Amino acid sequence: MLSSAVGALTAATVTLANVPDPGQGEAPPGMEGFLQLLSWTKWIALGICVLGLMVAGALMAVNARRGEGGEHLGRIGMALAGVVVISGAYFVVGALA
Repeated sequence: MLSSAVGALTAATVTLANVPDPGQGEAPPGMEGFLQLLSWTKWIALGICVLGLMVAGALMAVNARRGEGGEHLGRIGMALAGVVVISGAYFVVGALA
């Protein structure tokens, strides 16, 4: 059993050693406009998320009734989740381009 595990590990190591290195790469010509559009879209979306946080905070202050804390927390959580998704997506696209 141990010899078969060692054999599988050796085969996996040999296979990984044969994977070619693609290098750093570069964006194709004409991608500058697309990347600028992505940058503008990211900042607009993040601005909308910040406005959403402000609105959620204002609603928390104005509509402070008993038992609604969970609803307000849900709104703030959704806005923060949007920030995380937008930032993560832009980071992944930036890393690929």
